[in-house]
Parts: sequence; C-alpha cells; structure tokens
Amino acid sequence: MLNKYFHSFPEAGTDEAGRGCLAGPVTAAAVILPENFDDAVLNDSKQLSKKQRGQLRLIIEEQAVSFGVCHIFEDEIYKLNILHASIQAMHRALDQLGTRPQHILVDGNRFKPYHNIPHLCVVKGDGKYLNIAAASVLAKTYRDHYMEQLHEEYPMYNWKKNKGYPTREHREAIRKYGISPYHRKGFRLLPDQLELGI
Repeated sequence: MLNKYFHSFPEAGTDEAGRGCLAGPVTAAAVILPENFDDAVLNDSKQLSKKQRGQLRLIIEEQAVSFGVCHIFEDEIYKLNILHASIQAMHRALDQLGTRPQHILVDGNRFKPYHNIPHLCVVKGDGKYLNIAAASVLAKTYRDHYMEQLHEEYPMYNWKKNKGYPTREHREAIRKYGISPYHRKGFRLLPDQLELGI
C-alpha cells in the first residue's frame, strides 16, 4: 500500500512522462489529493493497465483538491535539454495548482527549487506515495492521448502503440521515412544518426 503523505497537507506530488521518447512532448503533472483520499488500485502508472489508468484519471480529476498538467514540446526540449525540460514541465504543472502546497514530492532524483517551497526527490516515488502516483497517471494518460492524436497525422511511426518511445519498430520507421516535425532533433534517433541527414 502506498504512503499518503511525507509531509503535512497540502502536499503536491509531481511526475513526468515521455522523458526517454524520440518524439512528442515531455509531459508533467502535479496533484494535491484530499486528506481522506484512498484508492486500492492507484500505483505507479507503468504498473497499471490502460483501462485502469483511464479510470483512475477520472477519479483523480474529480476528487483532487487541485491538479495541473503541462506539455513541453520538441523545440523547447531541444533548447533546454530533456532534464531541464522535464523539470520545467513540473514547475509549469505546479503553476496551475489552485491551492499552494506546503511541500512537494518529486518522482526521481533531480529537481530545482520551486518558489521556496520545500521539496523531496524520491526515486521510484510513483510506487511509494499516492500523490506522485496520481501525478504519474495524469502525465501518462495526457501524453498518451496526445501521441494517439499525432498518430492520425503520421501513422507510419505507429505512435498509437509505441507513444514515441524508441522501440525497434519506431526506429525502423525513422530509418525508412526519415523524421517528422515531432521528432526530437537533439536526440540520437538512430545508432547511425549521421546517415539521416538531419
């Protein structure tokens, strides 16, 4: 069972999705759950089925004290680098919260201070704290939905299935068709990148 809080209420959990992708945005969410919130299914989004994530997204959006979601797109990822883009996405998701948290729990091991609010980085925090798990569900479901929309525009990459991650099928499509406007230009898209002419 996941922990409710590390600190006193209100505490925000924040997480990102898509950091390791070759295409599409990096997406972050921040969530403040109510003090009495509990859900036996909620866990690290990677441990859940698509159906479970979809159901949990509705529950979180309905019951959260406040939540925010932010996409940072390819051009800004290129300018900032993926680590700083991920942190910036978390900051912008926190900006959307209607309630100011007293403490922030961050999934992972890197973060930059946000408005002098104390924070704690927790490796694999999405499997340890409910508010980080909730943020991981929102970040993943919002990003997945966005990539499914992009799939309609560029079906050859099969983003509906791989969501922009570096699967063998995705790399083969890049090799065959070249890159789209949604691919991350600063990333090593193929082992023999120079042959792509980008």
